[in-house]
Amino acid sequence: MTAVREMVDPVPGAGAPHLPAQPDLVQLLTPEGERVEHPDYAVDVTDDELRSLYRDLALVRRWDVEATALQRQGELGIWASLLGQEAAQIGAGRALTDQDMAFPTYREHGVAWARGVDPLHVISLFRGNDLGGWDPVATKFNLYTVVIGAQCLHATGYAMGIQRDSGTAGGDGAAIAFLGDGATSQGEVNEAMIWAATFDAPVVFFCQNNQYAISVPIERQSKVPLFRRAAGFGFPGVRVDGNDVLAVLAVTRAALARAREGSGPTFIEAFTYRMGAHTTSDDPTRYRLADELEEWKLRDPVARLKAYLSRSGKADADFFAGVEAEGDELAVRIRKGTLEMPDPAGTEMFDHVYAEQTDEIAAQRAEFLAYQEGFAS
Repeated sequence: MTAVREMVDPVPGAGAPHLPAQPDLVQLLTPEGERVEHPDYAVDVTDDELRSLYRDLALVRRWDVEATALQRQGELGIWASLLGQEAAQIGAGRALTDQDMAFPTYREHGVAWARGVDPLHVISLFRGNDLGGWDPVATKFNLYTVVIGAQCLHATGYAMGIQRDSGTAGGDGAAIAFLGDGATSQGEVNEAMIWAATFDAPVVFFCQNNQYAISVPIERQSKVPLFRRAAGFGFPGVRVDGNDVLAVLAVTRAALARAREGSGPTFIEAFTYRMGAHTTSDDPTRYRLADELEEWKLRDPVARLKAYLSRSGKADADFFAGVEAEGDELAVRIRKGTLEMPDPAGTEMFDHVYAEQTDEIAAQRAEFLAYQEGFAS
């Protein structure tokens, strides 16, 4: 527990002492890159898997940086950055099996990466070309959800479907719903947790507490730690160091296993920090201090795993240089693919409104085509 206290106590000279001590925080890797043990959670990963996790973290961050730059240059309408939340998303994403189904918000680029979604299929959504270019059935990763909290209802309904399709309490897989701390104030989230508890649905609620619901700090959202709310619904809640990819992996694996075996839902609060803006239309300097950001930079999830790999001798300079080179190649592919992305035909908005075309939609499509032809020269 000493390592936990050191992690959450204010760093001398680093700024805002707003983080309370958290004895309930699950941590396996300190901010300094030292491995620690936890009595309830352990993770068994090989050296190759550790290096793969680092690669995930580094490449997802490079994707995020490139997408932010593209938006600033007018190539994307908006971008929701995951900067600082890479470990929470990769840890949870890599805990999923092929049978599990993930329901994201609009920021789960790391989970998308872990599920094999092409970054350009996410980029196309933020460019306004489509509603998401990936197949949610093939990837087991649902389309992004902008309506705050709605994905929790979707995940719970899907989990109840797993129960009924399999005829067992847990079924062959589980569902996981991703949400932010602000979403816990939404009715949809609470309704979903009531249903999940009542039916012991095989679902995990994975809350990335990044400290701000846009500009509203967590202190304005809840008087108690978010993970403790789960007890009121009748299922366990766990708070994990969201900047520790190993701890997130261990906690999420355990919660998903519990769901699959028929023991019902779990609420995971990944205690992390949004180091960037809420979206590229946001200015975080208007509601938070620079020294707070500097304090959290000392807990950087990518640097943390790099430090562990380096100190333990599990990765060398050649490995890190190789990942950096791969990141450069990814950035080139993302930029080239975005700039060359063809604009969709205007009629595509009518193609997938319903599973089957209706007379009303067909008439609207014809009216739209006639309107377009009026501009032909």
